[in-house]
Amino acid sequence: MPVKVVLVDDHPIVRQGLRNLLQTEPSFTVVGEAGDGIEGLDLIHRLRPDVLIVDLMMPGLNGFDIIKQAIKRLPRLRIVVLSMQSADSYVVEALNCGASGYVLKETGPSEIIQAIHAVVNGDRYLSPQLSQRLADSSAGKKGITDPYDTLTHREREILHLIIEGLTSPQIAKKLFLSPRTVELHRSRIMKKLNLHNQTEIFRYALERGILPSDP
Repeated sequence: MPVKVVLVDDHPIVRQGLRNLLQTEPSFTVVGEAGDGIEGLDLIHRLRPDVLIVDLMMPGLNGFDIIKQAIKRLPRLRIVVLSMQSADSYVVEALNCGASGYVLKETGPSEIIQAIHAVVNGDRYLSPQLSQRLADSSAGKKGITDPYDTLTHREREILHLIIEGLTSPQIAKKLFLSPRTVELHRSRIMKKLNLHNQTEIFRYALERGILPSDP
């Protein structure tokens, strides 16, 4: 039976390229794709794939949160990050969250195939350019508690929508909540993260890696 794969990346051209690539492999079948984190989690829940290929910087929820939530829903899911971010800190955090593979977008398409085969077989796969030594020594270790980790799943959804520029009424409509409920969540988010205004929210998002520094 072919390995079922879900693609989550906010760039349609990347998803199309991945789909075309994986269609050349009879052992893989792409069962779904999504352009944002919230839609991606819904697909994972409904389609129950074997492998998730996910970018880190996306609207809705970032890749780290998608990985954590996906693993909670499907503990056997194997996850490969496909990202432009090559810093060791990103790699280590992705592995800590539950990813089994990390492939750089600048690498050749054959690496994606290798990565999927590796994680399906229970192995880890990292692009050769990445620091295997640092990842091996750091993955699974807990550092200083990040206030971001204290946010609930709903609070993270709302935070990411705020960062995307949506107003409370727009967020309420998108998530089927009342504007007052959104405002309460917003207040809790600001308190937990010690933020006081919209400017600080965007600065925090950039520093935390929720948004890329370049649009």
